[in-house]
Amino acid sequence: MAANINPTVRRRRLGAELRQLRLASGLTSTEAAERLMVSQPKISHLENGRRTISPRDVRDLCGIYGVTDPQVIDSLLQMAREAGQQGWWHTYGDPQSVYIALETDATSLHTYESAAIPALLQTPAYSSAVIGKTIPELTAKETGTRLKVRLRRQHRIYDPARPLRLWVVLDESALRRVVGGPDVMREQLEHLNALSAEPHITVQVLPYTAGAHPGLSGQFSILRFVDSSAATVVYLERFTSDLYLEKPSDVQHYSVLHDHLQAQALSPDSSRDFITDVTKTYINAANRP
Repeated sequence: MAANINPTVRRRRLGAELRQLRLASGLTSTEAAERLMVSQPKISHLENGRRTISPRDVRDLCGIYGVTDPQVIDSLLQMAREAGQQGWWHTYGDPQSVYIALETDATSLHTYESAAIPALLQTPAYSSAVIGKTIPELTAKETGTRLKVRLRRQHRIYDPARPLRLWVVLDESALRRVVGGPDVMREQLEHLNALSAEPHITVQVLPYTAGAHPGLSGQFSILRFVDSSAATVVYLERFTSDLYLEKPSDVQHYSVLHDHLQAQALSPDSSRDFITDVTKTYINAANRP
């Protein structure tokens, strides 16, 4: 079982355990940092899973937290060793490795996309066109590598034992933007509609007629996990750096935003009809002499 555990999620679980031990000891993160003669951000990064926790870190922290139970220490050390392993995505050196690790272990993903079809629902041709145009400095080999990673990520929605619960609110502009040409768009929208019929995938279209809405501030994703020790994460993708928000107030804010977007969007059935109508425009465009 340990070999199948996502190392990033194991790191987050270990960080949560260490946080509880620190709180039980009565120490603040600043006080713990002072006793270890490290920076306070290091303690925070260890506790939120953003930094690899070595067995030595575990022993040092157990020492200042007054943990003496050998079974507890051994369990934490084992978690640290497992957290040091690498997931499949590290082989490719993908810059989104942190997000992919979270996505791999998430049980549900609520997302709003304004400009493109979400990566997990893209066809290979659409993905290739998006990657090549959004990052023009990539070589053909690098584009191919990123495409492999993106397609591998899609295994999560096809996993029969643990399919990802996906709820997408998609702005109409993502359907209208011609990526790769009419044939690519026709294939993509037909694929999107087929996936939206799956019981664990919900797609809602937010039409232009909805007017102003909370999503105008940009795309976002909310990842939730079955393990209660793994906090819900809001992911904001940016061109040069990404943001990961875990504060309860931030999570609540974006959860409410997604609720409002769902309310303003077309129903799932109406969205499928809408996507079908848009698909016809690409069929007609492809058939023009």
